[in-house]
Amino acid sequence: MHMKRTLLLSALLAIGTAVHAHGDRQHMPAMETEAEQTDWGIAGKPAQTARTITIDMTDSMRFTPDKITVKEGETVRFVVNNKGRMLHEMVIGTADKLREHAAQMAKFPGMEHDEPYMVHVAPGKRGEIVWNFNRAGEFEFACLIAGHYEAGMRGTLTVTPKQGAAK
Repeated sequence: MHMKRTLLLSALLAIGTAVHAHGDRQHMPAMETEAEQTDWGIAGKPAQTARTITIDMTDSMRFTPDKITVKEGETVRFVVNNKGRMLHEMVIGTADKLREHAAQMAKFPGMEHDEPYMVHVAPGKRGEIVWNFNRAGEFEFACLIAGHYEAGMRGTLTVTPKQGAAK
């Protein structure tokens, strides 16, 4: 009996260790992390969403709409629909950052990335980005999957300054 109890205890300890070893983060309750400020805004809080904009992505390497205007300070929920048969993504950023990132994706097509200003959407599925545009300016959104950006899969995003703000 003592031997069975020892084996059982050893097995339970091993299982407990194995569960811990493969990544505690998946099993811990979600904690709010501090959003990182970028030149084009900051991750938004869903509860503060001012409006929702639906965007469709297609295998003709286009976004519809491909021109969006928002107000400085506005938090927008983008609902991104992949109407195509291949994986697409929407990434928000400055023209320079998107060009730089597209070049990296072309060199390393399997590179994985996940930031609050991007969403990867499988064929026939939808994804969301909630973003606070706390900086005025001209920005872009694009699909950075190898070849898609180069084929013209991008759009413009204009953030108009708050009333009374210096231009």
